[in-house]
Amino acid sequence: MFAGVIAGIVGGMVVSLLSGSQVSVSGPAAGLAIIVLGAIQEIGSFRGFLVAVVLSGLLQLAFGVMRLGVIAEYVPNSVIKGMLAGIGILIILKQIPHALGRDNDYMGDFRFLEVGGNTALSDIAAAVASTSKGALIISAVSLGLLMLWDKAAKKSRLFQFVPGPLAVVILGIGLNQAFGVIAPALKLVTGDHLVNLPVAGSVADFFRQFTLPDFSMITQRSVWVASGAIAVVGSLETLLSLEAADRLDPYKRISSSNRELRAQGVGNVLSGLIGGLPITSVVVRTAASVEAGARTRMSAFIHGVLLLASVILLPRVLRMTPLASLAAILIVVGFKLTKPSLYRKVSSLGWDQFVPFLTTVVAVVFADLLIGVLVGFACGIFFVIRTNHHEAITVVSQESDYLFRFNKDASFINKNEFRTKLRELPNDSHVVVDGSRALFIDHDIVEIVEDFRQLAPYKGIQIALKHWENHQA
Repeated sequence: MFAGVIAGIVGGMVVSLLSGSQVSVSGPAAGLAIIVLGAIQEIGSFRGFLVAVVLSGLLQLAFGVMRLGVIAEYVPNSVIKGMLAGIGILIILKQIPHALGRDNDYMGDFRFLEVGGNTALSDIAAAVASTSKGALIISAVSLGLLMLWDKAAKKSRLFQFVPGPLAVVILGIGLNQAFGVIAPALKLVTGDHLVNLPVAGSVADFFRQFTLPDFSMITQRSVWVASGAIAVVGSLETLLSLEAADRLDPYKRISSSNRELRAQGVGNVLSGLIGGLPITSVVVRTAASVEAGARTRMSAFIHGVLLLASVILLPRVLRMTPLASLAAILIVVGFKLTKPSLYRKVSSLGWDQFVPFLTTVVAVVFADLLIGVLVGFACGIFFVIRTNHHEAITVVSQESDYLFRFNKDASFINKNEFRTKLRELPNDSHVVVDGSRALFIDHDIVEIVEDFRQLAPYKGIQIALKHWENHQA
């Protein structure tokens, strides 16, 4: 638990200052949970795992220096929108049980399919069957307060100075304490229903919770394998989250992906050195931050400072926070990520945008973020090819004379079309291939022409090339 807190503090206080984004918030990511668990089991030591975290940070620094962040720029906007909408649905599905008082899973679990065969839907069904009245009242009142707070903030600047989520947390603590006085049966008292943070008895005890890596294990193959997996998966999640953060940014600022990779690398090196989990940019944290009014990187930095201060000074107060209150906050965040108006807007753009968007939504919900984006990306590429596969070649004929004219740039997408038209030419014909209207002709197309020039004499075909000098293989 404390390793995750360390990652959150480092993500807030260090990565935010080095990041290329003004609104992105970094910390431990649920997408790395399986990799982290498997790595610790494979390495056999948490201190050895910390070495892998440090090495993964160095690898990310190298990725940034090599400018590999450009990969994210090739993800279609429809896929990014679908990723955000899918995450919104997952947030809602996973927080409903917490809002009803079923807190079997930790708050940061955003997987539809769970270990043991359960799903988000089966958890909801179980939560409905065993609803806690106290949790239901707290979450319902919290949702109501958030909606009223949003409306009030639009009319009065007074409500803009205090974030609605903070008011909800204070209300949740107050309500639960009031239940203990007026209706003890409603009070949420077990640790499962409240925030669970380690409490240090002294400053010395607090610092004893930090763990140092065991660099004697750096020669183990499993350490290097784990570091590579963390670096690659963490970098991909970060780049995707950065693209999402730019879309969530109220000012639509464009962030440097390579700078972000370098910032995450520094963060992971530091986190591993003091006993923290791997860090990535996290969409859920970013969305919650923007929703609370974040406009600059200072919001993420102050988030890290307050997290550190709270763990040191207010752990007992934080442990009084009902998870139902936090669930209400996240449900509102999730709804704003996946509003019905978003689906209507994307569908109005046409099937080539809506199908990749919807495919990504479904894949993110039922698989995970990375798989969902990859599936959506593949679907998007199909529609890109389909959309761009218009007639690039015009064929004009008169008796045995033929003119092949490229109407625009020709890529490998047009390869089959061009080859088919050449094969259909009758014997003893005369052909002119005109490339004057094309600024670029793919090497595959040029090779087809060269191959056809060698085979043409066998069919009695004469071929002439016009404005072809710039397109020679």
